[in-house]
Amino acid sequence: MNIHNNPSLVDQLAASYALGTLRGGARRRFETLARDHATLRAAALIWQSRLASVAELQPEVAPSPAVWTRIENLVHAEKQTQAMQAARSQAAPAPVGGGWWASLGLWRGATAAGALATVVAVVTGLNFTNQLNGQVQELSARLSSTPVIEYVAVLADDKANASILVTFDPNTQKLMLKRVGDFREQPDKSLELWALPPGAAPKSLGVLPGDAVARLTAAGGDIQQSPALAITLEPKGGVPPGSGPTGPILFKGALIKTPE
Repeated sequence: MNIHNNPSLVDQLAASYALGTLRGGARRRFETLARDHATLRAAALIWQSRLASVAELQPEVAPSPAVWTRIENLVHAEKQTQAMQAARSQAAPAPVGGGWWASLGLWRGATAAGALATVVAVVTGLNFTNQLNGQVQELSARLSSTPVIEYVAVLADDKANASILVTFDPNTQKLMLKRVGDFREQPDKSLELWALPPGAAPKSLGVLPGDAVARLTAAGGDIQQSPALAITLEPKGGVPPGSGPTGPILFKGALIKTPE
């Protein structure tokens, strides 16, 4: 199967790779394919960014002393129950015919499972009750500010080394550019981003600052009509408005619409 013609499979593999559940030969195969295909690299980077933001939603909370006391009581009660069952099994004759009804291990397992479920319920219920309102408000605020990614591009050099990850949020009309390579321009130079519409001259989308992450405003039409983006090295501050690129193309890549 050609996974490049299956966006759903690409998304699933990228998610598994970012989570760490894609292992062994499958993980190595994905990394090999991703080195040669910008779509796979972009999908993996997007999922890594998503998971990194999710990990920040829930702060660490230390259980209260009451929780540990309840756990200790449950463990102590479980030990007493097992001791009583062992004593009864030695004193009472085994039922005629034996069978699974006579299996002491079965009842011990059931008791242990019940105790474990109770412990989990105590911890979960206590934390949930104490923090529900605050977490819901915080999560709602974070989700409302989470950017929507409609287009993505991985801009690479002539050796296919990824250098800049570009995403576009149609709600804010913002391009976000994250440097993922080691290239840094000289103080007297600037990197300028260009849309490459077919059959037309390149259109400047802005000059990148020296920060690791940059945000540029772009019209949705410019993005939708451009199948590719490029970055050139220009004099400090970029080229004059209305003019075309003058420096060499350092990075370029296809602009890909993300699956809905």
